[in-house]
Amino acid sequence: MRRAIVIATGILALALVDWNIAARESLLRDGRVVLLELAPVDPRSLMQGDYMALRFRIGSDALTPATGAVPADGRLIVTVGEDGVATFGRFDDGAAPGPNEARLRYRIRDGQMKLATNAFFFEEGRGKDYAPARYGEFRVAPDGDAILTGLRDAKRERLGG
Repeated sequence: MRRAIVIATGILALALVDWNIAARESLLRDGRVVLLELAPVDPRSLMQGDYMALRFRIGSDALTPATGAVPADGRLIVTVGEDGVATFGRFDDGAAPGPNEARLRYRIRDGQMKLATNAFFFEEGRGKDYAPARYGEFRVAPDGDAILTGLRDAKRERLGG
């Protein structure tokens, strides 16, 4: 009986992992491309290899004194321009986003808004390739889940080949 429980638990765990992988692949394939203006923070981590710590302008725009208290976790509604660049619109109130809007999930930690990720990792020695980064390229799902898929320069051209 114990053996059957262990096997069933293992199969369930593998099924959950497979489901999560399939959901992420679907987001990468079908998610809407949204660009967020960024401000690089730290170009190197000795423990983790080369990476760029990221902050996004939209987080600063959303968290102003006029905003007041906001939930620690939630969603933003961003306005997406014709060039794909998103700007802060409002906090999600449950209404459906318009055609030029998208939901973005956020978390507030240590007084700063985090969107999807706060770091972009790249191969050691490739830091100069990503130094001109000005935008984070995301694939965004309708529910606000997002994956950082690359960095772009001031002309919105993809970096790193």
